[in-house]
Amino acid sequence: MDWAGWALFGLVATAALTAAMITAQLAGLTRLDLPLVLGTFVTGDPDRARVVGFFLHLCAGQGFALGYAATFALLHRATWWIGAVLGIVHVGIALTVILPLLPGVHPRMASQRAGPASTAVLEPPGLFALNYGIQTPLVTVVVHVVYGVCLGLLLQAR
Repeated sequence: MDWAGWALFGLVATAALTAAMITAQLAGLTRLDLPLVLGTFVTGDPDRARVVGFFLHLCAGQGFALGYAATFALLHRATWWIGAVLGIVHVGIALTVILPLLPGVHPRMASQRAGPASTAVLEPPGLFALNYGIQTPLVTVVVHVVYGVCLGLLLQAR
């Protein structure tokens, strides 16, 4: 496995995914703010949370990139379309398992059952993160497929 390629290209693909998600949020396509969601695990200050969350997302993206690279190594090839398929699997798990479970572990996120006494500052994402907007699943799928395609192309070029 090309460890230097994984480290560099995982960072590039994650930065592209994060930038695309932030752009989609600023364009009004989604209210999902991944840096804020991740950063509020650490701090309640929204500005600091976005900075911390950006770096936490880069670290998580490196972990996922390692999984993609290992899959490419097991298959003895890296292609854009294998990366896209892995992106679809990745986003499927994120939207149906990871995000819906967050309210159970996130100290500043309400749950679907949180009552008026809740002090949570973030609303729960819900299944497919639909609580953050009707276009959120589509935006999330597109950016994760782009992430996988980037890794497939960049790791193939090595």
